Amino acid sequence: MGFRVGVDIGGTFADFAVLDEASGEVSTLKVLTTPDTPGAEVIAGLEGIAQRFAIAPGAIAWFTHGTTVGVNAVIQRKGIRLALFVTRNFRDVLELGRLKTPDPYDLLSQRPVPLVGRAMVFELDGRLLADGSEAEPLDPGSVEVAVAAAKRRGAEGVVLSLLHAYRNPSHEHAAKAVIARVAPDLPVYCSADVWPIIREYERTVTATVHGHAQPKVAHYLGSLQAALAKAGVVAEPMVTKSNGGVMRAELGKTRCVEMLLSGTAAGAIGAAFVARQAGVARAMSLDIGGTSADVAIIENGAPGFGTGERVGDFPVYIPTVAVTSVGGGGGAIAAVDALGRLSVGPESAGSVPGPACYGRGGARATITDAMCVLGFIGHAALGYDSVSVDRDLAGQAVDAIAAALGRSREHAAEAIIQVAISAMYREISKLAARQGVDAREFCLMPFGGAGPMLGALLARELGISEVLIPATPGVLSALGGLIADIRNDFLETVYADLDPPSLPAIGAAFGRLNAEALRWIREEQHFDGAIVLQPSAEMRYRGQSYEITVPLQQDWIDRGDLAAMADAFHAAHERMYGHADPAAPIQAIALSMTVSGAVRRPRLPEQERVATPPVPLSEVELFIDGASRPAPLFARRDLRHGHAFAGPAIVLAEDSTTCIPPGMRAEVDRFANLLLSPAA
Repeated sequence: MGFRVGVDIGGTFADFAVLDEASGEVSTLKVLTTPDTPGAEVIAGLEGIAQRFAIAPGAIAWFTHGTTVGVNAVIQRKGIRLALFVTRNFRDVLELGRLKTPDPYDLLSQRPVPLVGRAMVFELDGRLLADGSEAEPLDPGSVEVAVAAAKRRGAEGVVLSLLHAYRNPSHEHAAKAVIARVAPDLPVYCSADVWPIIREYERTVTATVHGHAQPKVAHYLGSLQAALAKAGVVAEPMVTKSNGGVMRAELGKTRCVEMLLSGTAAGAIGAAFVARQAGVARAMSLDIGGTSADVAIIENGAPGFGTGERVGDFPVYIPTVAVTSVGGGGGAIAAVDALGRLSVGPESAGSVPGPACYGRGGARATITDAMCVLGFIGHAALGYDSVSVDRDLAGQAVDAIAAALGRSREHAAEAIIQVAISAMYREISKLAARQGVDAREFCLMPFGGAGPMLGALLARELGISEVLIPATPGVLSALGGLIADIRNDFLETVYADLDPPSLPAIGAAFGRLNAEALRWIREEQHFDGAIVLQPSAEMRYRGQSYEITVPLQQDWIDRGDLAAMADAFHAAHERMYGHADPAAPIQAIALSMTVSGAVRRPRLPEQERVATPPVPLSEVELFIDGASRPAPLFARRDLRHGHAFAGPAIVLAEDSTTCIPPGMRAEVDRFANLLLSPAA
């Protein structure tokens, strides 16, 4: 028995969750991120763990890590300069995309510039047909010509995305062999190896995002491995994945596309764990950190999954936990334009220089500064004493906004919060409409450093009556990575009608996926525990343009039960679109297999119920709803199961600050979660 450590690196803080495998106790820590020296915050956190909890690096038996290195490289376009090799006459695959306007309500909206400009796209001779057969062999000479031209234009890597490679990758692999012979210094990324999804744009954009970020991710993970070994951590590091699982860091060096959204996915996994434990059937997680606010729908203790989630400007078509960005984080900067309109975000102060109240050089007002002016924060240091709060500096920053708006300092600060909440309200309303759900039927679960600070205010606007704030909300993403299963997804395109003649091909494809999944988890992940395999199929009615992912049962596949598969598809279509056609023919476009191996879950201790009322640390003045009001100030560590109190109130913790507005009542449950509901 030892200690398990989960780490999540955000825009402002790096969060640490430490699980004692013997007692089940979870300890937490935050340190400031180091954007100029990625990875240094991990070592600083390990030093802090040793000092605070007397846990030596050698006692760490399991280490998981979520990183934003890859996603930041894509967002900031600071990855390598890529060349894209395509089949002749398909040079504009990235430029054309899906011909969708980013914002249909904005006539001036523009699609983002591709990661690979047209001047860096080169055509190869050779052609495969839709069934994977060869119409024209690949011409090695055209590959050599393309390599020479790409190198002249400064290419640092090559993405190969050839027509119909999802059915037959032979042309991509042959071209890769030519490049390795004539330019062994160039890294090469085959789209069919990155993710063999049908449709050229989807496969190509996913491969280019992967190729753009992969060298930086590989360098970072290599440096992390070396630093951990030097620090005395003997456990092989694991990295969190976009699909809510984990994999060995060594594999992450070549599979970076699978971990681009790891932080947001880990947060949803942690929120799902808390929801299951608390008995909440329908939850809406709200992860607000320093730079972003993200929402996931959690039903029956599990988050939703999907494809096409965006990384910066680009969709990535790999299986991911379905998380939607709905606004800026606590570091979102407020500004007033020439017309006197107040906006908040998307620009963030991050950790350097950070909000003005941090006293680290920031001078522009942020959400955190506004909350400081209103009196919600500034009563103690933040982030485990890593940041001291200067209320005077916060006031000076907000004064610039106040002058531009012609309002008092307090009214300007409240306006900043109202604008930020309004933006989140708008995006969550759109998300609920797309999902076909009513936000008022969910329990809002805010977490992250700024989630508990803003969550109850957002719930009021959305009409949500229940808010659950986890016991350690500021580090829930780190906890999510710590409890995530080892997990991977495998895909094969079959393009088969769901009828008896197709059964042999469908069965054979699932057999290959099954074998590949078992090899991956046993040989590449060295996992020897209980393994779960979940087959599914991407199906549609013949003639439709897009598919629905439908979970299947292994025994249906074993006995060739086409009727059961068809019934599952009809039911899924009915749920999603409100109708189904049982008489219509069905196509299975792609088959997939998800393999997972469960890691040990923490058994969080339950508290005994107390009958005494909570005792506040002091009483402070808040400015909320346009007026100053007295409010009790509680310490989260002093609250016990059964304690209850009414808002307005503030709850201080080392990892976050919880703000409870007027009209809401707070109660502590047996797992130390804070439950907010309308006051009677």
